[in-house]
Amino acid sequence: MLSITVNKTRCIGSGDCVETAPGVFQLDDEGKSQVVNPTGAADSSIVAAARSCPVKAITVVDGDTQLYPIPKK
Repeated sequence: MLSITVNKTRCIGSGDCVETAPGVFQLDDEGKSQVVNPTGAADSSIVAAARSCPVKAITVVDGDTQLYPIPKK
C-alpha cells in the first residue's frame, strides 16, 4: 500500500488532486487537500494526482521508494 502525505502548509487548495483521484483526496474545512482513502484509486492515478499538484504538496511513497516527487540524486 502506498503512503500518501499532504503538506498542509504548502497546499493551496487547487483541487487538482481531488479531480484526478476523488476516491483518495478531498478538501478539508480549510480548503486544504487531505487523504481520505489511500486505497481509493489505482497507484498510477494516485501518482498522477500528486503530479497534478501545482505546488508539489503531495508525497507518495511505496515501501522504501519515493515515487513522487522523485528524489534528487
